[in-house]
Amino acid sequence: MNTSAAVEMRNISKRFGTKVQANDNVSLDIQRGEILALLGENGSGKTTLMNMLAGIYFPDSGTILVNGEPVVISSPRKAMELGIGMIHQHFKLVDVLSAAENIVLGLEGKLDLKEATRKIREICDAYGFDVDPNQKIYNMSVSQKQTVEIVKVLYRGADILILDEPTAVLTPQETDKLFAVLRNMRDDGKTIVIITHKLNEVEALSDKVAVLRAGRYIGTLITKKTNAAEMTNMMVGRAVSLDIDRPEPEKPELRMEIRDATVRDEEGLLKLDHVSFDIYGGEILGIAGISGAGQKELLESIYGLQRMEEGSILFHDPDTGETAELKGKKPLQIQQMGISLSFVPEDRLGMGLVGSMDIADNIMLRSYRNGSYGFLNRKDPKKMARWIVTELGVSTPGIDTPVRRLSGGNVQKILVGREIVQTPRVLMMAYPVRGLDINASYTIYQLMNLQKEKGVAVVFVGEDLDVLMELCDRILVLCGGKVSGIVDGRKADKQEIGMMMTRVGGEQDGQ
Repeated sequence: MNTSAAVEMRNISKRFGTKVQANDNVSLDIQRGEILALLGENGSGKTTLMNMLAGIYFPDSGTILVNGEPVVISSPRKAMELGIGMIHQHFKLVDVLSAAENIVLGLEGKLDLKEATRKIREICDAYGFDVDPNQKIYNMSVSQKQTVEIVKVLYRGADILILDEPTAVLTPQETDKLFAVLRNMRDDGKTIVIITHKLNEVEALSDKVAVLRAGRYIGTLITKKTNAAEMTNMMVGRAVSLDIDRPEPEKPELRMEIRDATVRDEEGLLKLDHVSFDIYGGEILGIAGISGAGQKELLESIYGLQRMEEGSILFHDPDTGETAELKGKKPLQIQQMGISLSFVPEDRLGMGLVGSMDIADNIMLRSYRNGSYGFLNRKDPKKMARWIVTELGVSTPGIDTPVRRLSGGNVQKILVGREIVQTPRVLMMAYPVRGLDINASYTIYQLMNLQKEKGVAVVFVGEDLDVLMELCDRILVLCGGKVSGIVDGRKADKQEIGMMMTRVGGEQDGQ
């Protein structure tokens, strides 16, 4: 028996229903005092496997050993008794309570908040956390909330920590800070597992990387002895590369002018503060910013879904040469003006698609008004649905399958495909690859680049700065609802963009 292993998972299998084999006979060792990155495509079984270790799911078969002893992890409480804690993508905090109150919430015994605060400060000092135990959660940044979640499991005695996509909404500076803390924890003997899609972070942080594919364990690599190409090949079974060509356009064609865009939310809070920039045909304009910097409001106001308090949106029609003001227009009004805008929203099944409807009917949502005499035109949407399924590699039993039954990656392909088949002049996409594996993500990136090559103006809100710099011609950075700067994607510096995401100011090159 391997006495250095903190966790040994032997022949673990988990099935959901009759068709979904999430994990198939997986055996995995997690060594004490190491950082292990867990890689795999969407649906490969990474989170399911770790959820069984955290007591959220129970395996159908197999054995789990913790510190060499067979255990039955029947609940998250049992997992915590064994020293295992999991930090999920969606934080489980009560906004109106302080950090200290959240950390001790649910613990048995007499509550001594003063003593708890002292112990929390000790943990923070030991590992380099920056958190005020008395600060309310609603006043915290995303990275501070994540810190509270990590401190919470440490406070409860965790020696084995699992982090699910820990950098999804962090700036590069916040990511570096988190990694420094995780290294301190590893050096103190803690065992850490991170589930991530970002290969550059795997290379920067982990000691080893374990790969799952289609629910099966493929292998474990020593990080410093492997590279991104080998890891990708193991994940998808073949080589995958972005390989985007970004020649300088000879004469950029102005497509839209956004001037002094000012937007408030339903509570009257200022979300966009006099934002101005240009959009050109035949380019990909990236939008970078920390969560809540105004990205959502920007795209929705251009598309006509949000009211713009001040400012102007001018659309330049490349066919007629005419200019049209879109401010104050609803999406249907813009469509009736003959202006083709497409929008892939952040919320796939809330705003983008209707989960109970099939693929063809979801496509028909964009064209049902084209029918005549009260009859719907179903022929064209079905044709488009078949094209999307074939060309984008959508895994589905058929075009009559309700989209809610499909995986997140397949749902996203349908949503992106539906907007692309509208042959738009401007294609706006908000976090189109969030939560998708590298294979599905690269499919979306290639589609965006293909639209650019056709002369479409593509606006891409993304959270991975490495992808933004590799894919985009220009990158607009938002901070607190204002434009912090616009940089050339070919020459951009990641650290510079990270600084711009947390402060307003800088040169707006490329305007």
